[in-house]
Amino acid sequence: MIDVQDLTKQYAGRTAVDRLTFQVEPGQIVGFLGPNGAGKSTTMRILSGYMPPTSGRATVNGHDVFHESIAVRKSIGYMPEMAPLYTDMKVKEYLRFRAELKGLSGREMRQRVGEVMDLCTITDVRRRLIGHLSKGFRQRVALADALLHKPPLLILDEPTNGLDPVQIRQVRDLLRSLKPAHTILLSTHILQEVEAVCDRVLMIHHGRILANDTPDRLTRGLRAASVVQVELRAGGDDVLAKIEALPNVRKATQDGEESGWRTITVRVEANQDVREPLMDLALKQGWKIRELHRQLPSLEDVFIELSAAD
Repeated sequence: MIDVQDLTKQYAGRTAVDRLTFQVEPGQIVGFLGPNGAGKSTTMRILSGYMPPTSGRATVNGHDVFHESIAVRKSIGYMPEMAPLYTDMKVKEYLRFRAELKGLSGREMRQRVGEVMDLCTITDVRRRLIGHLSKGFRQRVALADALLHKPPLLILDEPTNGLDPVQIRQVRDLLRSLKPAHTILLSTHILQEVEAVCDRVLMIHHGRILANDTPDRLTRGLRAASVVQVELRAGGDDVLAKIEALPNVRKATQDGEESGWRTITVRVEANQDVREPLMDLALKQGWKIRELHRQLPSLEDVFIELSAAD
């Protein structure tokens, strides 16, 4: 669906996109992940035909973004971060106007407008002015606009930015429901967003790809230490020292104590698990344990480590 080879975009004194190479397969939801200023929006604008690259090439649905820009735009539903909606138009009126711009007319246009309003749950506000809607509803109107012409590819730039938790969950559920009819490239700097909906992650920093894999493999392959948290009751001042003496334990720290129960965080070497040795130690020392669990690295940990190395 998307094939990018050595894509570069340079501005005066700055390289926004630096020789990006990646592919997106049909039917996937791919998270385009990185901090503000990493080059995500620039890459999306190039893929959408909004601006040309300095060098390199990219194709969308088999069409070159530079030489076949019109065909590329027909294949894409693009939702920018700050969607330029006409706030003095009503929702249904606006969507009909946008549908006509995209080549729909008559019964087909009316039917499709109704479908996307139902899909994005904005039918109840179809007669309201867009300017009177909350940001959450405006985001849904923008997404409905992107879906009007049934594009095989959706490019969404920060689709949940500024939404409340309930609205974010609704947008995530909607995105999952669009598979496999649509391939989705989802740009965000919210790592939980990617973990919740994406099949694959592209991490970008300073305009370069840092990682390209599934969320699960990225977290499991992280070099940084995992964490074991334990809540135990034990006497003596040498509890932490005894835990730190276990193989593969980097450090043990006590986070708090309540009614004699100590909460201890144990940092462990990469790809190691010390829960069984820790339980054996507790039995040997006569400690009581009421909670013991392993906390695997998150995508946030992955990104911080990779960007620090970069």
